[in-house]
Amino acid sequence: MKRLVSALCSLLLIVLLTTVSKGETMTTQENLDNGLYARIATSRGDILIKLEYEKTPLTVTNFVGLAEGTINSSKEKGTHFYDGLIFHRVIADFMIQGGCPQGTGTGGPGYKFPDEIDPSLRHDMPGVLSMANAGRGTNGSQFFITHVPTPWLDGKHTVFGHVVSGMEVVNGIRQGDRINTVEILRIGDKAKEFRANQEDFDARLAALKKQK
Repeated sequence: MKRLVSALCSLLLIVLLTTVSKGETMTTQENLDNGLYARIATSRGDILIKLEYEKTPLTVTNFVGLAEGTINSSKEKGTHFYDGLIFHRVIADFMIQGGCPQGTGTGGPGYKFPDEIDPSLRHDMPGVLSMANAGRGTNGSQFFITHVPTPWLDGKHTVFGHVVSGMEVVNGIRQGDRINTVEILRIGDKAKEFRANQEDFDARLAALKKQK
């Protein structure tokens, strides 16, 4: 009888802990401001990033399309590009970099697109999400997240988001740590209308080229 009671108590405790855990996740999402977010689940925990889809629509379209498998020329359509990739470059007190399918820093999605610099978005704090590149107009799939302000990168790399939770995970990432999944969250009507397929990418690319 005592063993049965003990087993039931243990089961109840597990259920309660699971419920609390799920409740915390739901509350976190419910408390988010309207906007477009990326939840990057890594081998060290989750990083939640708010994406600047109104200020950098092309860059965010590319990131979201790769994450959701709606834009993909180097993998089978529908494949979530970032899932399973590693952070191939990590420099302490500077940044973490990922998004290379080869894991070497030399790979990409099979195409390149122009910089989309918005002067109001700067590398002025920890947790800035920005595009890695090999020079002007060579953006693809690789991105980095800063540990500290890096103002010397302003105007050279496209800032397109910032961390809203999980900076302790960013700071704890080591080279070779894995990106398990990238989930896109659309909060609010405007964000829910934001699409990221090849047609949207092409239209926003054409619009950006007209501005230049």
